[in-house]
Amino acid sequence: MNPLTLDLRPVIRLTHEQFEQIALANPDLRIELSADGELSIMPPTGGNTGRRNADLTTDLNLWNRQTRLGVVFDSSTIFRLPNGAERSPDAAWIILERWNALTQNEQDSFPPLCPDFVIELRSKTDSLKPLQAKMQEYQDNGCRLGWLMNYQDRQVEIYRPQREKEVLQSPQTLSGEEVLPGFVLDLQMIWE
Repeated sequence: MNPLTLDLRPVIRLTHEQFEQIALANPDLRIELSADGELSIMPPTGGNTGRRNADLTTDLNLWNRQTRLGVVFDSSTIFRLPNGAERSPDAAWIILERWNALTQNEQDSFPPLCPDFVIELRSKTDSLKPLQAKMQEYQDNGCRLGWLMNYQDRQVEIYRPQREKEVLQSPQTLSGEEVLPGFVLDLQMIWE
């Protein structure tokens, strides 16, 4: 099942504050707002996607607890990107200096920045093209490293600034490179 997309532009152009009010008034919905003003309502994930997402976020958080280099976020966090989109990656990480530069109000709200690192996990019902577009949007807004986990095709797409995406077939591990120094993700649980 793909997201339900509502084009509100003929009627209203939602401000950040209006979008946040809608999101907070409907906590059971996973919603995003595109830079063009389209409101997307994402369906819930199935058990296997939820399990994989929890494993990815746990591994990222365990690494971060050891290094204390940044802050980890789960899929319920919405980020206000510089282009005006309001996006919720499946897992995200922000370097500590950038997080601490935000005010307490900005930290409590939808943080007004693009994460340094994002993971999107393609669920059984997700179409690939919209996820690829979202990954490119993260890169265009300052994300330094992004991984699109495509379980169906046993592929990982790696997104980096000013470089073509790299597609790996059934990799066993992924390196956090210079963005997440020392982080190595074991992908065995993804391919199971």
